[in-house]
Amino acid sequence: MVYKILLPTDGSELSERAGEYAISEAKLSGSDIIVLNVIDMDYLNSLPQRDLREKLDEELREEGRQAVKKFEKKIEEEKCTGNCKNINLITMIKKGKPEDVILQTAEEENVDQIIMGKSGKHGLERFLLGSTTERVVRKAKVPVNVIS
Repeated sequence: MVYKILLPTDGSELSERAGEYAISEAKLSGSDIIVLNVIDMDYLNSLPQRDLREKLDEELREEGRQAVKKFEKKIEEEKCTGNCKNINLITMIKKGKPEDVILQTAEEENVDQIIMGKSGKHGLERFLLGSTTERVVRKAKVPVNVIS
């Protein structure tokens, strides 16, 4: 039985689908869902202008808040219809290299399962570097459900 689910989200369509799966999983087991948005610092740190980095940092924070808020709203709607009354929702926005933050959070929060989308908003990154999801699957110490 799963008691704590980590749901990394970037607001993409696949992370939304992963969220729906996490909700259905949590309904069955009464799990906590930790919704995590990671601000990728590699992109920001590569920019030469400090003011541009700061502006993008704030934009990425706001994007992260919106992604998390969207999921919170979905949970609230489900609770209102009585489908998810046993779900405890925890939200986090962190900075760093996404796969490292996801894996570290999974360990720190002692999660039983990670549920995430196959790829996020950065399709080109997957083609060039290999996706965050693939790296998490390879390194995770708990089961990872990949939703496509």
